[in-house]
Amino acid sequence: MSKVVLITGGSSGIGKSIGEFLSQKGFIVYGTSRSPERYPDSKIKLVALDVADVISIENAIKTVVKDAGRLDVVINNAGAGITGPIEEIKNEEIKRNFETNLFGPINVIKAVLPQMRYQNSGLIINITSIAGYMGLPYRGIYSASKGALELITEAFRMEIKDFNIHMTNVAPGDFATNIAAGRFHAPVINGSPYEEKYRAVLKAIDADVDSGDDPIIVSNMIYKIINTSNPRIHYKVGAFMQKFSIVLKRLLPDKVYEKLLLNHYKL
Repeated sequence: MSKVVLITGGSSGIGKSIGEFLSQKGFIVYGTSRSPERYPDSKIKLVALDVADVISIENAIKTVVKDAGRLDVVINNAGAGITGPIEEIKNEEIKRNFETNLFGPINVIKAVLPQMRYQNSGLIINITSIAGYMGLPYRGIYSASKGALELITEAFRMEIKDFNIHMTNVAPGDFATNIAAGRFHAPVINGSPYEEKYRAVLKAIDADVDSGDDPIIVSNMIYKIINTSNPRIHYKVGAFMQKFSIVLKRLLPDKVYEKLLLNHYKL
């Protein structure tokens, strides 16, 4: 029996890549979008879902279960980038980012657990970020929201272990997607004490995304995890140095690691 997969944020970027890849592998795949009608040429079926709206989440899951009869894999991929000096990012934008990157996945998990418990099986994959393993300058809010999801997953796993439901994190590095176009970034303010350095870091961040690897690498990782009987807690996927930076953070004294980041961003 083909497994039924639901991918939040499946209309573009990494989510789209994962959905099309799994569909080619024979899975029954549903993606989500706040406005599915905007993607008439989507190669996977899209259902309406807004991760900031609990009713929307519940309706999307009911739609998939009614249509396919079950739901085996949920991939919490919908996310939003955000950049800026923390001092200058408006609080409503900070809250909006956490609504998408943290509370959205939590609400999707809460909504799908009863169905998976009924089936006595299921797999939930949370797409986080290598940035979630460290506080990055001018990306602090994004790092915090993704890092929080990593820890939430660790706790959730222990709470649901008796239900034959698995949960794991996949932390990508920089991949060539359209995430920069949808990212909120605080404006570079003329005369701001952060103006010069923030502008330089913003250009570097965009360049890293533009030169990133093909997201098919993430899709292959997701496929392997789905076919693993007992997934690990954390997976990292990306360039060697991005993954190695996490190892260095564990090994080096805090201030030495901070100095490496400052040098990398030329701060």
